[in-house]
Amino acid sequence: MTDKTTRQGWEKLAGAVILRAVRDYAEVCRRLEKRPDLKAQAKEKQSLERFFRSDWFQTLCATNGAELNTILEKEIRKHDSRQFSLPVQDTSAAD
Repeated sequence: MTDKTTRQGWEKLAGAVILRAVRDYAEVCRRLEKRPDLKAQAKEKQSLERFFRSDWFQTLCATNGAELNTILEKEIRKHDSRQFSLPVQDTSAAD
């Protein structure tokens, strides 16, 4: 396996982690919109928001996590949480 192939694999994994977090965040927001009293969901939302603002997120993704979180909030309010586009940059073409 070449270094480039290994790097691409890690980038795909990082992208999948970010995408899963975004989908989880959208789902949690949708649930909280219907039932704001769900404490476990509110805690999960806070946890995901911390992740978006974390150093770990910055390690995985070139996108500013705080900006992404703000964009997600707006998009979730505007659209069904399963049908919005994301401004996540593709770093795999950087070579």
